[in-house]
Amino acid sequence: MNKSALKSFAVNARNELLEKVQQKAFEIGITEDKIKKAQIQSSDTLYINGKALDIEQIKQRDKLITKINQKGYLQVMEEVAYTWFNRFCALRFMEINNYLPGGIRALSSTLPGSIEPDIMREALNLEFNFAGEKEKNLYREKVIELKDMNDQNGLFKYLIINQCHSLHIILPFLFEKIEDFAEILFPDNLLQETSFLRTMVNPDIIPEEDWQVVEIIGWLYQYYIAEKKDQVFANLKKNIKISKENIPAATQLFTPHWIVRYLVENSLGRLWMLNHPESKLIEQMDYYIKPEQEESDFLRIKSPEEIKICDPACGSGHMLVYAFDLLYAIYEETGYQPRDIPAKILTHNLFGIEIDKRAGELAAFALVMKARQKYRRFFEKAVQPNICVLENIRFETDELKNYQNEVGNDLFTASLFPALNLFEEADNFGSLINPVITSV
Repeated sequence: MNKSALKSFAVNARNELLEKVQQKAFEIGITEDKIKKAQIQSSDTLYINGKALDIEQIKQRDKLITKINQKGYLQVMEEVAYTWFNRFCALRFMEINNYLPGGIRALSSTLPGSIEPDIMREALNLEFNFAGEKEKNLYREKVIELKDMNDQNGLFKYLIINQCHSLHIILPFLFEKIEDFAEILFPDNLLQETSFLRTMVNPDIIPEEDWQVVEIIGWLYQYYIAEKKDQVFANLKKNIKISKENIPAATQLFTPHWIVRYLVENSLGRLWMLNHPESKLIEQMDYYIKPEQEESDFLRIKSPEEIKICDPACGSGHMLVYAFDLLYAIYEETGYQPRDIPAKILTHNLFGIEIDKRAGELAAFALVMKARQKYRRFFEKAVQPNICVLENIRFETDELKNYQNEVGNDLFTASLFPALNLFEEADNFGSLINPVITSV
């Protein structure tokens, strides 16, 4: 895997996406300095800068404005740009590994020499989990209309958004569906030769075999925020403190694989070997260090389903992904059916906590992809990974006291009050939160 090529691609992609997303915002009357009011408005249409927005787009624009008022223009533009980067990376990984439902590539072509994505060539033959014949017919009519207009840019946008909607069922954490304001900022001209998307699908720059390793997603995330990270630390030298919004950029670091293996093999692997000294798991743990003396004080495990592994700052999930591999081997040697193992691992064993929504999405995506790799029909199980992205929670004093009165002082002790109040800064402190609590 050429890390230099990945970094160059990710950095350039971020800059291009930011520029294009802000251009789309400008087209609907939104800039850093001003939000335009509608020039002409009817019950179902809004006109901004001469551009007509339908009811759904009006809702998306309103939601976008609300988000900007909450977080600020630049922060929202950054988030939307990364949302699309995330989605395109996920689509690329899935198409290369033939994980997309229907098996049609969304961003590239299987035809030698063709630059037109297969999704465009097969547009009229695609199935996108339509609610019924009416929705399917509307889709076909729109595709025919865009083809007749020779609107390649519009057709690609329409197909990708439909692809994202269809993936909402199996990957809801990554492909939001209802009135997602990122859709109205879908970047234009992605099929141009100079676009980051062309670089992404160019096997001479990023070989297709690199996309067969799910860890590529984590590396791309680290490189995507590399420039922002450099800026954050440059600002520190100017006595500009790291804001809450910039904590992920300052702290995200993709852990090298050998360190991941060392840590997981000498925790999860060690626990299993202590309970099952006859296990052949040791044969695949190159970084495992055998105990020098026989141990008797360790957690007793009867079944793999009893094992709980939590990464309290999971990032893009590198630790959890390797833990998945070891757990799969553990379940296998215990006699579980291969088709049942992936769902059991995600349901019973692996847990992650993260303050960065984007990294949390990637961790969840990586685990689902590992599960799909092991079991071809995993998507049909509708099992979601246990990745928790922390959000701030504020409790009123009376609210907590009323709850305490309801459940009783023995269960809801007084020491829980300061512990719960720490979560007012959950997305700031993250795993540094150390609840002051002795018993529950």
